[in-house]
Amino acid sequence: MSTTSRERLHATLRHQPADRVCVDFGATAVTGIAASIVSRLRARLLGEPGYRVKVIEPYQMLGEIDDQLRDALGIDVMGVYARTNMFGFENTAWKPFQLFDGTKVLVPGDFNVRTEANGDLLIFPEGDTQVPPCARMPEGGYFFDAMPRQEPVIDEELDPRNNLEEFSILSDADLRHLRAGAEKAVAAHKGSIMGIPGTGFGDIALVPALWRKQTKGIREIEEWYVSTSARREYVYAVFEGQCEIALQNLDLLVKTVGDLVQVGFVTGTDFGAQHGLFISRKAYRDLYLPFHKIINDAIHTRTPWKTFIHSCGCVSDLIPDFIEAGFDILNPVQTSTRGMEPERLKREYGKDLVFWGGGVDTQNTLPFGTPEDVYREVRTRIDVLNAGGGFVFNSIHNIQANVPLENVEAMFKALKDSGE
Repeated sequence: MSTTSRERLHATLRHQPADRVCVDFGATAVTGIAASIVSRLRARLLGEPGYRVKVIEPYQMLGEIDDQLRDALGIDVMGVYARTNMFGFENTAWKPFQLFDGTKVLVPGDFNVRTEANGDLLIFPEGDTQVPPCARMPEGGYFFDAMPRQEPVIDEELDPRNNLEEFSILSDADLRHLRAGAEKAVAAHKGSIMGIPGTGFGDIALVPALWRKQTKGIREIEEWYVSTSARREYVYAVFEGQCEIALQNLDLLVKTVGDLVQVGFVTGTDFGAQHGLFISRKAYRDLYLPFHKIINDAIHTRTPWKTFIHSCGCVSDLIPDFIEAGFDILNPVQTSTRGMEPERLKREYGKDLVFWGGGVDTQNTLPFGTPEDVYREVRTRIDVLNAGGGFVFNSIHNIQANVPLENVEAMFKALKDSGE
């Protein structure tokens, strides 16, 4: 049986039973906890009411879960994060900041915002207030929304290279940073997951390129989704160029981190809505699957890493294609949508996929249920999805700032009780 978090994740990834369910919170930008909740958890569990949590993912305002809190909550996985965040600056030179809900936190030194007359906050790429802002947080809000910065689209002038400007080869500084993060996870005997730059084909969170001061090509969300059908040859050419860069980065990462990392986060592209897909299965197979397969095959050929796909919503019709593409792990496992019932997923795909998420519904139960509702759902999900192994517990996407703390505590109590 497993004895360390790293061994626990190792067993889980191989669909083997572990001593208890493996747990991730904070290791990725889609399995995190809002800084406000992290702050309140620290105050309750560690008796640190004045502690300022670091906002390590400022786009979604996710809080750092450090070694002390990770151990207190029984969390097994650490993230190997990129050197710069979604706004293009490093998480360094921390400075004080107060959230709309009154929570006092720390933000990176280049987290520079401007307050509009209506109270909204605007933030800038690379922290440069001399260029147009790239995202907005509405007054009283909890996270930023991307702002349109697309120049008029003239089809005759479109060049796939314009949508490739944000993809580049990892620098020596990037590689040193990633190596240090991977080594830290090993030293702490924790599991580890690392994002692979350039492999998020069509990820709508990345298309606006919030970290760039100027953007060319197709950058608005609606225009991009229209283009995947109306300008498919253009998008395919973008993916071809992106894939070439990604493979070069993968080569560097293999040489730099090797088997220090256990999981490669390949893509966060969403394909599902509440009641079904918002692209056709044929569109996935024509446009995305070929590139997913190239990346997954390269990873599996050269490393022991398991590959991770994040795709929200009802994606049950695409799961066979995800498996064909070579993915090992599915997240966030949005069990509240059609065809994504946990019993069905485990029965039909549990031998092929590790389910990383699905532990509690973040749209209904966690924010609006009672602590008893949360506790009961968590225990049931563990019983179903962890049967025989192959389950990393996480909520269905990030825990938001307005969730009652008592419900978050009930979730962690159910996790603790399930291992006793």
